[in-house]
Amino acid sequence: MTEKPAIVLVHGFWGDAAHWGKVITELHRRGFDSIHAAEIPLTSLADDAERTRKMVEQIDGPVVLVGHSYGGAVITEAGDLPNVTGLVYIAAFAPDAGESPGRISQEKPPAAFENLAPDSDGYLWIKQDKFHESFAQDLSAEEALVMAVTQKAPLASTFGDDVTAPAWRAKPSWYQISTSDRMIHPDNERRMAERMNPRKIIELDASHASLASQPGPVADLIEEAAGTTA
Repeated sequence: MTEKPAIVLVHGFWGDAAHWGKVITELHRRGFDSIHAAEIPLTSLADDAERTRKMVEQIDGPVVLVGHSYGGAVITEAGDLPNVTGLVYIAAFAPDAGESPGRISQEKPPAAFENLAPDSDGYLWIKQDKFHESFAQDLSAEEALVMAVTQKAPLASTFGDDVTAPAWRAKPSWYQISTSDRMIHPDNERRMAERMNPRKIIELDASHASLASQPGPVADLIEEAAGTTA
């Protein structure tokens, strides 16, 4: 039996590595024993990609990189390492060269765009009382409250950072679209997914937080990518 590749999970804006909790336990149940969740600073695409690269470089053997939300831009930028064998996008940005998450969002603004609030230090937050409806409307109010209170705000300038050389042009990719996403417009997700010509696209009736509301199907896609690239 072929040994399973390592899985490296990269979170997005307004959350940390713990957002992957349900996916981590699901993958562990399925026999993945090398699971890593990068804790990225959300200070710039360059900083976040570098932190991800350092984690991948510590791993011997093949790695499947998985990105949620802005984490998709990070794996797009950091996924050129030779041991990265596949890229999985979970309701994620997949910019092309010279594109930024901010530019993509401006082309087709998401439903919850007005619920973002910058602070005086340059960080961008989701208003706490709007977090449930904006980010995770298919989770319980209690789960969404914890996410809202513990949200990890990015520097707003990170939205404007361009990808340089998109790894999805050279690496096999998979994409999960959230059809009820209010943080990235679902049509933007479809456009990004289709142009990368991935091995598989799945659509889930899910919020932006599909990694928490539907960890089973998300783990299915990761497992498929891992099996194909092993």
